[in-house]
Amino acid sequence: MIIVTDNRCTEYAQPGHPERPERITRVWERLRAEAGLPIQWESPAAVSEAQLLRAHTPEHLARLKVARDFDADTPAHPRIYEHAERSVGAGLRALEVALSGRPAFSLMRPPGHHATANQAMGFCYLGNAALVALEARARGKARVAVFDFDVHHGNGTEALLRGREGCAFFSVHQYPAYPGTGEISRENAHNYPVLPGAERETYLGALREALAALRAFQPEVVVVSAGFDAYRGDPLSSAPLEVEDYPWLGRELGALGVPVCAVLEGGYSSDLPELILAYLKGLEAGAARAAD
Repeated sequence: MIIVTDNRCTEYAQPGHPERPERITRVWERLRAEAGLPIQWESPAAVSEAQLLRAHTPEHLARLKVARDFDADTPAHPRIYEHAERSVGAGLRALEVALSGRPAFSLMRPPGHHATANQAMGFCYLGNAALVALEARARGKARVAVFDFDVHHGNGTEALLRGREGCAFFSVHQYPAYPGTGEISRENAHNYPVLPGAERETYLGALREALAALRAFQPEVVVVSAGFDAYRGDPLSSAPLEVEDYPWLGRELGALGVPVCAVLEGGYSSDLPELILAYLKGLEAGAARAAD
C-alpha cells in the first residue's frame, strides 16, 4: 500500500476545531505500528498553477493567499495556500501511483470536496478530488469517476465536475445536512441521499446502489473522496456505519480492476485510525482479487 503524506500538513490548527492535526498524527502512528499491511510512504507531487486553474478561478487562488477567514469553519490559517496546494499534490502523486498499478491513499489535510471554483468552505480550500480527476483526464483517460462516501455531500466536487466531458461524480451522503446540497442528481452528478437517523441497512443499500452505478459507468480511473464521518461514532453526523463496513467498501472499490486512488476528506472520531486501516486493508484485498 502506498500512502502519500507530508509532515507539514500538521503545522496549522485552530483551538477547538474538529479538523485538527491529531487526525493525521494518530493515523500515522497506527499505520506504522501495523505489521499486517506493508506500507511505502511517498511525498506529494509538485503542483502548477495551470493545474489548479483547471478547477479554480485566478481570483480564488489570490484570495487563498490573503490572511482573512473565509467563514467560521474555514479559517485563513498562516500559509494555508501552501498547505492546500500540498494536499492537491498528494492526490496527484496518489494518481500517479494508481496509474502504475498500485492502490494509493493521500493522507493529508486540508480536505477538499466542499471547495468550489471561487469559494473555500467546510474546512476545504482547493478541490482535491476534482483536481485529481481533471489531471487523469488531461493524461488521456476517457472516463474518470469520483466516488465520495463522506457523510457530507461533496458540493464542491459536484460543481467543479458537473457537465465535464468524461467525468462522473457519485456521492452517498446524509441529506438534509451540511452543506444543504445533494438532494437530487443532475447531468453527470449522481447523488444518493440518506436521511439522518436512517438504519444501517438503508445506508448500505445506498452505497450498493452507488457502487452499481459506478460500475455501469465503466470508469478507467476512480478517485475516491474517502470521508469516514458516516461512522456511527462520529461527532459530526448521525450516520450508522460500523468499522466492518469500511473494509467492505475498500474491497468493492479495489475489485473494480481499474486504477483507484483516494484522498482523505472527513472523519472526526477517535476511531479514525482504525477506520482508515480497515478501508486500506479492504482496498488492497480487492485489488489483489481483481489482479487474479
